[in-house]
Amino acid sequence: MTSRIRFSTALNVFEAFQDLGRLLPRPIDDAAPLEYCRGLLGSGRPSDATAFLAHLLPRRETVWWARQCVGALIGPLADDPALQAAETWVREPEEEHRRAALDVGRAADSRSPTTWLALAAGWSGGSIGAVDLIPRPPPASACAKAANAAIVLAACAGDPRGIEARLRACAEAGLRFAEGGEARVSVGKAAEGKSRGGSGAGSVAGAASWA
Repeated sequence: MTSRIRFSTALNVFEAFQDLGRLLPRPIDDAAPLEYCRGLLGSGRPSDATAFLAHLLPRRETVWWARQCVGALIGPLADDPALQAAETWVREPEEEHRRAALDVGRAADSRSPTTWLALAAGWSGGSIGAVDLIPRPPPASACAKAANAAIVLAACAGDPRGIEARLRACAEAGLRFAEGGEARVSVGKAAEGKSRGGSGAGSVAGAASWA
């Protein structure tokens, strides 16, 4: 498997995203990114691990992984415009698709995980201002924060007693994906989120596979 990690140390991630230090403890040595992430996961706060992974992965990969997490936790989403916009951008990361995802995300319900998937795609680069104005790039961490928000919102959609387990499943999937594997999310029955139809989501390998 070929690693998808774009940083040599965890500290490099904090240097690239200056506000990450407000969310997570700054590494005190030259720990490898996945070593640091596994330490976060073992600390009992899996949300810290998902936040770090969202910054660690390249933006396109981050959106794809978050999409797998959301799909596994809240169920079938084939008719969701925000999810479709995010997935279209992942499969064809062109400017018109990024802009379409941005527009869909801005118009959608901010309480929905899929809205944040669309915003993550929309904030992946380019300009976030009107097309006829001077280009205004998104903040460096905007894509990562939106993707992580999608994951956290989806994890909170089911039984509160299973939130930590659902976040852990997403973090473990992100670790495997970062190492070059699939972003498959497996959630135990006790921790499953509830789909819109009311049934547990279980696991998902993605809409087909990594684009």
